[in-house]
Amino acid sequence: MEQKRLALYTIDMKYVRNLSIAEERRRGKKHNHVFSVSPQSGKDIRPFIGVIVICGDKQYCVPLSSPKEKHNTMNNAVDFSKVYSPKGKLIGVLNFNDMIPVRDDVIRLLDVNPHKGDSQAMIQYKILARNQLTFCHQNQDAIVRKANKLYRLITGKKANSFLRSRCCDFKNLESVLEKYAPKE
Repeated sequence: MEQKRLALYTIDMKYVRNLSIAEERRRGKKHNHVFSVSPQSGKDIRPFIGVIVICGDKQYCVPLSSPKEKHNTMNNAVDFSKVYSPKGKLIGVLNFNDMIPVRDDVIRLLDVNPHKGDSQAMIQYKILARNQLTFCHQNQDAIVRKANKLYRLITGKKANSFLRSRCCDFKNLESVLEKYAPKE
């Protein structure tokens, strides 16, 4: 499988819910690292957006999130990276620890180009997404390396337990993907 130029994708909500349920069953609610898209928690309007990287022979989506206050004091690490605008402003974060396995039938390319009928809020969102994507393009090699390093660390025999506790159970989620059949 060949690494393509990074782009932003949304992930099928039902698939994300299946991953979340599997992660919670295996590790408990407290250690579930799959981003929630649950209507019960009011997060069903928040799409799961990220960049697709190749880890070994699998595609993984590294989630992109809006920056929170806590991110200002956090340092980049093996499982986390800050995303900056061309002017150096923090505009997002990549949560490598929460990356999930995907395949083409559960992802959809996100259109980041403003269109004539878009609302002002949608135009602003797309401009932000384009800036985030520009950062990802400029740092693609580092993003792909970081995702692969973390994947090897977590799936290898010598994974540090603290790091494992901060990350999704990648192998468990891969087994969910193998069994997942989207509804037509």
